[in-house]
Amino acid sequence: MAATVPRVQPGSFLTLHYRLAGPGGDIINTFEGKPSTLTLGNGELSPAVEERLLGLEEGARTQFDIPAGEAFGERNPDMLQWVARKLLVQMGDPHQTYAPGEVVKFPTPDGLGEYAGAVRQLAADDDGDGQPDAVLFDFNHPLAGQPVTFEVQVIGVL
Repeated sequence: MAATVPRVQPGSFLTLHYRLAGPGGDIINTFEGKPSTLTLGNGELSPAVEERLLGLEEGARTQFDIPAGEAFGERNPDMLQWVARKLLVQMGDPHQTYAPGEVVKFPTPDGLGEYAGAVRQLAADDDGDGQPDAVLFDFNHPLAGQPVTFEVQVIGVL
């Protein structure tokens, strides 16, 4: 009797290579390095991405085109927020400089995790210290509101 090939199902522990890309190119690509390990359903991938993994056999390699907004939601204008320089200094390096396009990590309120925001704009330097008085951050996922290409190679399923 031939052994059955394991398939991805809810709660599966996976070892895989994957690539997430939007219209501007790759956001993450593990094919060049170490594979990722994750448990399906733990929120490590978006639900739309996880849904496409369900039923894939160990050893499968495939690519999915996910419609705009489905993988990481629509862009939310409320996720664009000005953060005062004073607060940035309290949260991190007082000599940190910021440039549009740069991604900055912030600690979660409980201090146990972190989240990221992309610098969109710098406010004026009204006090003459060479630093902007505030920084506009975009806390949307970089692929929010965009079509996403998800390529995956399932290495192991437990």
